[in-house]
Amino acid sequence: MKKCCAVALSAAFLITGSAMAADKKGDAAKGKEVFEQCSVCHYATTDQKKMGPSLKGLFKRPKLGNGLKPTDATVLDFVNKGKGSMPAFASVLSDDEKQDLLAYLKTL
Repeated sequence: MKKCCAVALSAAFLITGSAMAADKKGDAAKGKEVFEQCSVCHYATTDQKKMGPSLKGLFKRPKLGNGLKPTDATVLDFVNKGKGSMPAFASVLSDDEKQDLLAYLKTL
């Protein structure tokens, strides 16, 4: 009887923990700080191009420069791998910083 309860309790913790990890959202205020690194090449408040394209309204656009819809995954792919003159930030930013950045970009 005790073994059955322990197994059920363990399963509940695993499910809850997985759901909490999947629900982790970034902090837009922290993401604005992370964006300072991006602001060298990208504007956030104007549609003007700097070295790279403006990121104003990024998640409201029908598609990105690669033709894909702007989603967390497609934007993170750009951040992680870079493209053209944009450097890769996969090893520069932590996973939490990337989630914070995504949260901020969604506010633009």
